[in-house]
Amino acid sequence: MENLVKAEDIAFYRQHGYWLSPRIFDHGALEVLPDHLERVVEGEYETKRPPLLHTPAPVDLSEVVQVLNAHWADASIARAALDQRLGAMAAKLAGTEGIRLFHDQLIYKPPDVGQASHIGWHQDLGYWTCIDDQRTLTAWVALDDVDEVNGCMEVVPGSHKWGILGENDFRGRDLEAQIARIEARSGRAFATECCQLEAGCVSFHNGATIHGSRANRSNSPRRSLVVHMIPDGTCFKGGTPADDNWYNLWIQAKDGDPYAGPYFPVIYRENDALANPWAVERDA
Repeated sequence: MENLVKAEDIAFYRQHGYWLSPRIFDHGALEVLPDHLERVVEGEYETKRPPLLHTPAPVDLSEVVQVLNAHWADASIARAALDQRLGAMAAKLAGTEGIRLFHDQLIYKPPDVGQASHIGWHQDLGYWTCIDDQRTLTAWVALDDVDEVNGCMEVVPGSHKWGILGENDFRGRDLEAQIARIEARSGRAFATECCQLEAGCVSFHNGATIHGSRANRSNSPRRSLVVHMIPDGTCFKGGTPADDNWYNLWIQAKDGDPYAGPYFPVIYRENDALANPWAVERDA
């Protein structure tokens, strides 16, 4: 596998808490994935297995649509979410030999709905206090060209070093009020960097990096696949506010249990190409 992450990229990621990749998914994939995303958003599940969570319910497009574990519902989405290249890049950035899928999301940001297409400022680890390895990270795959007009993701560089602030509201509409609270809690100035990407490119961010996005002011939806990843060997840490989160209740996790098995599949493991069956299928 070609080296898609260089030493200077790793250094940038660890200093700033994010990194933008070159194009990973080619035009062939981009002819397929947006269509399959829209099918899932509309409630059409190719595998007949529904995703874990679909909010709002199909086919309400009056606000941001969030579909969790869409890889259960669609084979093309699964192939992309479990793409070994994403895992290999994540492993390099996080400094680990193996990467597992924690969960994935499809995000459909509709046009012309104003603040209803905002995604509030949040830290992923603010939701995942149950994870015992803080190297968790996210790959955000652009399925459309994204910029400030259609509400590209924005990150706060260096905020992964601020600690977990407890200001998490994915559905937050008043972004300026959130900024004021974050500045008060952190004692730091809030300044964002826009992650402008061409379709097929990927942004990676640390689980503690503050991020969100503003309204889609274009005439078309902004579509993305989000892949949340954990180092292989990550375990459930009990006694946190995340005890009652859907994934822990669903797997009946106990303190110290590893996130492993078919619900948290291996995406990449160094020197073990057979660990990811999707990689075998693609390379066959």
